Amino acid sequence: MLNTSTATQKTAASVALGSDQIRTLALGGMFMAMNIAVSSYGIPVPGGHLYLCDAVICTAAILLAPFPAMLVGGIGAFLGDMIFYPAPMFVSLATHGLQALVISLLVHRKAGEQRRRFPLTLLATLIGALIMVIGYTLGKAFVYGSRETAIIGIPYEAAQSLLGVVLSLFLCFKCGLIERFEKLQER
Repeated sequence: MLNTSTATQKTAASVALGSDQIRTLALGGMFMAMNIAVSSYGIPVPGGHLYLCDAVICTAAILLAPFPAMLVGGIGAFLGDMIFYPAPMFVSLATHGLQALVISLLVHRKAGEQRRRFPLTLLATLIGALIMVIGYTLGKAFVYGSRETAIIGIPYEAAQSLLGVVLSLFLCFKCGLIERFEKLQER
């Protein structure tokens, strides 16, 4: 006769996650929820809206490893669009996923060099902003079938992505989010 408590313990032990993996999963879920939430609210500007999802995506990409950052950026933006404005959801999946992946890869490539951290992070987020502008411009031309519609949106995409860069750098460096995140990782 099989002892069910021993079998249950072995099963639980075989699927158990380490504390680092649980922490990454929880933080990724938190950032993804924030990404979806801020996708629902746009700051009205003449001729359109600016969304704060880029600030969440850039912040997650600065703090998280590349794969979780890519999931937060791509899937979070996809779900936010699917709920609130589904037309560009696949454009968001690809563009924001790539944006977060590239930022995270660049930031974490030289993470140990403290004195170069801000310039490297600034460069990485600006490259991510460029990816976002180009990705959305090409994606909107495809989704809406009009180059003109895509070109008209470039200033809004640029403003949104630069707002995301500024807010994420402010949160990470001026508000000390990086130091708090590193202390959390040490536990």
